[in-house]
This record gives sequence, C-alpha cells and structure tokens, in this order.
Amino acid sequence: MAGQGTPATALLVKQKVVHSTHPYDVPVDSPRYGAEVAAALGVEPGRVFKSLITEVDGALTVAVVPVTGELDLKALAAAVGGKRAAMADRTLAERTTGYVRGGISPLGQRKRLPTVIDSSAESHSTVYVSAGRRGLQLQLAPADLIRLTAATTAPIAAA
Repeated sequence: MAGQGTPATALLVKQKVVHSTHPYDVPVDSPRYGAEVAAALGVEPGRVFKSLITEVDGALTVAVVPVTGELDLKALAAAVGGKRAAMADRTLAERTTGYVRGGISPLGQRKRLPTVIDSSAESHSTVYVSAGRRGLQLQLAPADLIRLTAATTAPIAAA
C-alpha cells in the first residue's frame, strides 16, 4: 500500500513490510495536534507516536514518543549513554532528516540517526508514526519500526 509515496513508504515497500497509510486533516499549528490526529484516525492516542529530533551531547538523535505525553530529555540522554539532551534546531532537524516539522518520520530519513523509541510502543500490536508528510500516518508493527530504524527502546516519555 504505498499509495502516497514518501521515502518512508518507499522503504516499507522495498523491505516488504506490512503497513497501511492513513490520511488525516488536522491543522499543524493546532495546540493539541497529536490528540487531534489520533481522534481523526479513530485510534487510541497512546498508539500514535511523534518523532522528535534532539541533540544528545551534540549528536542528533531521534526520539519517538506517544503524542499523549512529552519527551523526558534526561531519560533520553541516559538511554543513549549521554549526559545532556535538548531539542534540536528546527532547520537542522529538517535538513538532516529530509522532512518538514509536523511530518518527520522515523523511517526513510536522509541521514540515519540513532533512534530511541518509547518502550510503550511494544505493548501495542500496531503503532502509528508519520509517513513523512503532514497529513499522512503509517500503521505498522512496532517490531518492524524498531528493526528498520535500528532503534533501542527505553521509557523516555513523560506523562
């Protein structure tokens, strides 16, 4: 089901990973963006994950957390053996991943970055992440997401 071609969907098709795409219409500047995306998709918000580009000790790192919570920067730093984590500069994040804010996918990024996925993802049969474009989500098994991003899992979300 490539349908809406992005580098993320192309990667899934190439790797023959079972997935589906789900378009939605939520304004990117909505204050409750993640919750509204989950509502538009008709799924439990804890199954929808956002990809955040961070810097851990100066190295770009992808953090994938449920849209229902925030990223615990200290937990992220600890998960990758670092001391300090902060959100990355938006322009640097977009240039490095090849995606725009609100559409950054953990899959098919221009440059492969270390990735940490919140361990809550493993409790779901499928999860939703950005397909690499605003208004489009991917549904896939968390094991496939972890494998294709070479991610580690850790409790990095703060409620």
